[in-house]
Amino acid sequence: MALLPILEFPDPRLRTKAAPVEPADLATPAFQTLLDDMFQTMYEAPGIGLAASQVDVHKRFMVIDVTEDRSRPLVFVNPVINARDGEQVYQEGCLSVPGIYADVTRSDTITVEALDRHGQPFSLETDGVLAVCVQHEMDHLDGKLFVDYLSPLKREMVRKKLLKAKRAA
Repeated sequence: MALLPILEFPDPRLRTKAAPVEPADLATPAFQTLLDDMFQTMYEAPGIGLAASQVDVHKRFMVIDVTEDRSRPLVFVNPVINARDGEQVYQEGCLSVPGIYADVTRSDTITVEALDRHGQPFSLETDGVLAVCVQHEMDHLDGKLFVDYLSPLKREMVRKKLLKAKRAA
C-alpha cells in the first residue's frame, strides 16, 4: 500500500465533477489497490472519509470509516442519496482544507445507495456523523467543498490562510 498525495484548496482540480465508475473496473487489481491506498491515506492523515477526487482520481467513489478503532471501512461506488430527512449542524473539517473547521448544516438522516468494493449493490440508512461524512464526501465528487457553505468573505480568508501556510512551509 502507498500513501497518496491529497489535493488542497484552492487547487482547481478539486472542482472537477467525477465521472461514474464502470462496473468492469471494480474487479481490476488496480482499482482494489487504489481503494487500499485510499484507506491507508485516510487513516494516516488522519481522517474519517476520503473521496477519489481528493487524490486526483475523478471517478465517483469514496472510502469512509467513522469508527475510532478503524473497524468499519466502507466503500461507496457511484453513490446516490435517495432520501433525506431533518437537519443537523456539524463542525466539519476536511483533509483538503487542513486545519480549518466550520459549522455546516446538512440532512440529519439519509438513505444512500451504492456499490461496494466488489460491485455488490447496497442501501444504507444512516444518521449522525456517518450521514454527515457521506454527504461531505459526495460533495467532493460533485466538485464542491465544505468551504462553499461559508460566506464569500470567510471562504476568501480560508484561501489566504492556506496559501500563507503553504508559502511558509
